[in-house]
Amino acid sequence: MANNKSRNLIASHRKSIFALNKRGKIVSSVYLILIFIFLYAPIAVLIINSFNAAKSRAVWGGFTFDWYRKLFQNADIIAALRTTIMVAILSAVIATLAGVLSSLGIYALPRRWRNVILQITNIPNITPDLVTGISLMLLFFFLRAKTGFVTLLLAHISFNIPFAILSIMPKLRQMDLNLYEAAQDLGCTPAQAVRKVMIPEIMPGIVTAFILTLTLSIDDFVISYFTAGNQVTTLALTIYSMARKSVNPQINALSALLFVIVFVLLVIINIRTSNKKQTTRGGSRARLNKNRQQALTANTAD
Repeated sequence: MANNKSRNLIASHRKSIFALNKRGKIVSSVYLILIFIFLYAPIAVLIINSFNAAKSRAVWGGFTFDWYRKLFQNADIIAALRTTIMVAILSAVIATLAGVLSSLGIYALPRRWRNVILQITNIPNITPDLVTGISLMLLFFFLRAKTGFVTLLLAHISFNIPFAILSIMPKLRQMDLNLYEAAQDLGCTPAQAVRKVMIPEIMPGIVTAFILTLTLSIDDFVISYFTAGNQVTTLALTIYSMARKSVNPQINALSALLFVIVFVLLVIINIRTSNKKQTTRGGSRARLNKNRQQALTANTAD
């Protein structure tokens, strides 16, 4: 009898746990759906309104591509887009190169000094954009520099470099330092070991740094507002000036295009990342053999 009672208690306890787990899964699923609705419903409304023939957002006037056609016919937006792309690409390339060199130098420091430099490097990442923008504007005024494309580019490079370092350093920490020493033992110079062994190992971090800095540069408004001057305008500044006057449907079309571009870019990056993970699933032994082969190739090539 005692055994039967204990079995019944265990069975009822298991049923209650199963019911709680089932309720928890339902609650978590509903919560996740609500979060996705909260995040993506405004974007869906924006994309739908970009095809609305009526200027009013409250009235559906039919499906049209007129706002996209007028968008590409707007000379101000095209000029701002051209400036934004130029500044974004140049600042991303320069900041990524500076981030690679800085990360290699920081990684070579003793652990104590490395942590100190990294803490100092992370300060701009948590500094409000308003403070950064005003400080850069005052710096350019102090240097008697005329605000324009050059000051805008320098400002974007300055706030992008810390993010590039932040993206590259984790890959350096994951890398085995013995690979660098092994490449030198096999006859490589320090520069050859860095170029042939270390750079390929941290390439995912370099790509991440470039994409991150490119996105931050395109998205920036506050720092550009204080450093661009009156002669140069970016896409964010143009959208702000258009939104101050009235809600122009061309803004919806432009925002929808930017969202689609970023979404496609993220999908491509995720696909490439998943493919790389599948190819490197062989384990640490396969990676070690690959790195040894890279070192031997670097030695024979140079």
